[in-house]
Amino acid sequence: MCGIAGLLLNRDVMPGTDAALAVRRMTEQMRARGPDAAGAWDDGTMFLGHRRLAIIDLDPRANQPFVSACGRYHAVFNGEIYNYAELRDGLLASGAVLRTSSDTEVMVELVAQRGVGALALLRGMYSIGIWDVVERRLLLARDPYGIKPLYIAETPSGVAFASQVRALLHSGLLSGDTDPEARLWFWLTGSVPEPRTWFKGVTAVPPGSYTWVSEQGVGPSVVYWDISADYRSAATVRGRALEARDRFRAAAGGSVAAHLVSDVPVAVLLSGGIDSGVIAALAVEHAGSRAVSGVTIAFDEFAGTPRDESPDAAVMARHLGIAHHVRRVSRREFEDILPRVLEAMDQPSIDGVNTWLATLAAAEQGLKVVLSGVGGDELLQGYAHFRSLPHLAAGWSGLSRIPGAMAFASGVASLLARGTGNSRWLHAPQLMRSMPGAWLLRRGLLSPESACRRSGLTRDWDTGAVDSLVQAVADSVGVINGFERASLSLVESRTYLRNQLLRDADWASMSHSVELRTPLVDAWLLREVAPLLGGLRGRDGKAMLCDAPARPIPAAIASRAKTGFGLPLGAWFGRGDESAGIQQWASIVCEHFDGLAAGVRQ
Repeated sequence: MCGIAGLLLNRDVMPGTDAALAVRRMTEQMRARGPDAAGAWDDGTMFLGHRRLAIIDLDPRANQPFVSACGRYHAVFNGEIYNYAELRDGLLASGAVLRTSSDTEVMVELVAQRGVGALALLRGMYSIGIWDVVERRLLLARDPYGIKPLYIAETPSGVAFASQVRALLHSGLLSGDTDPEARLWFWLTGSVPEPRTWFKGVTAVPPGSYTWVSEQGVGPSVVYWDISADYRSAATVRGRALEARDRFRAAAGGSVAAHLVSDVPVAVLLSGGIDSGVIAALAVEHAGSRAVSGVTIAFDEFAGTPRDESPDAAVMARHLGIAHHVRRVSRREFEDILPRVLEAMDQPSIDGVNTWLATLAAAEQGLKVVLSGVGGDELLQGYAHFRSLPHLAAGWSGLSRIPGAMAFASGVASLLARGTGNSRWLHAPQLMRSMPGAWLLRRGLLSPESACRRSGLTRDWDTGAVDSLVQAVADSVGVINGFERASLSLVESRTYLRNQLLRDADWASMSHSVELRTPLVDAWLLREVAPLLGGLRGRDGKAMLCDAPARPIPAAIASRAKTGFGLPLGAWFGRGDESAGIQQWASIVCEHFDGLAAGVRQ
């Protein structure tokens, strides 16, 4: 895992621009992403920078920027290609001469052979920048799920790119102006949805896409892998539970085995729940002679309650016979490390601190690679609202066709809003009629009008304005007609998972120079199991996951009620009120990023 950066000067470059210095500033800001090596290359127009965290082929020969054997392509790469050994064998069979055993070289030589068609062959998580010295253009690309971030900024001097927004800000090329719409979405959902960022002029390269950049500017994004298509095109398997179980077992085992590829030890972030427990079990099953360990964090405030994950994590560790490290975090320690957390956060989020603490614990154990169970609930419909929202949406949609019913429902919603103090109820009659609307109401941090006030915008939140928010969600994900739960799985995967969980996992883990891998967030896994998703009912998905290891996981883990990998924010910030604690934390985050923007503008 690494940090990549670059600057392609335009023809009318601003006088006094020091491109090498700008790129050096970006890579230096990402030092934690790659403490093992730093590199730079330029030809006077294209400037590339890299920070390396060595995981595969630890030799300096694999340092970057990396040049292809033909000398035409200069590349910077962040991520891992899990099937690189298989692809490497194919390259050697074709007559290619390889100088390293790194996945970076495999990626570069595949692009040299096949062009952008090589991207669909890569199983992994990655962001890529490749300069073609012949065509004089830059290829930027990102993995199908968007596990690894990649951001672009068009500046007066040229087009800059980097693994982190903070790196682009550190270049000295940006104004630091913030995006009011990004602020609104943060208060609506707890994160900023792609392609927006907190800052004007900085956008994310779309997942599963590539774009060409030249001295004339940034070209259109081209999709090479759309996970939405995998969801929508899959036929369903109904009434064949044994076939579905066996198919999922093979696919899940294959994904975990692929994610174990490493020249350094691998551990599992063991939360005590089903997802991480199964990942740990499959890791032990496929690791061979390599040792696998578990890392868990625990909070004093949760001790003796169902939210304390450490006892169940210990049960799972004993069951597997693996070493297990529990890291306890007190309120005093959290207050001490809070400035470090905020300095590491790349974009505003109400989440991510848990992963920051867990990967801190991993780093303290000398680990560089950890597996996480993130994405299991999105893929296998594990959240409780997968069972409730489709029925509620169908009910409200049917109610809307009964004359006078919606007027009555609106009255009830108003009473609920006043009685609970939650103004989101006011929008229930409108939002609950569709899956994207129901998702927005369920996931929303605040109601639209409250979010508007907190973001400093003035807007009349009439019916049309709220409809536009729902449409924005719908447009970003599409729907799967007839398969409401699979549709909701897609919504979750392209919103909450992408904009919050994966993004937070990246900045949080990389701030400790730890690579976090996600076997349940894998486009190749999705392609194999998508035909099963439309037919899931109840807790079928989690039952399939529990059956994936050859040795069954303990019944106490399989039946454990979901508590979430959370923080005691209510105790720390909300005087015991969880909702108040989350909103107070959101205010702290927002204030920090406003200060960051002000510092850039100075």
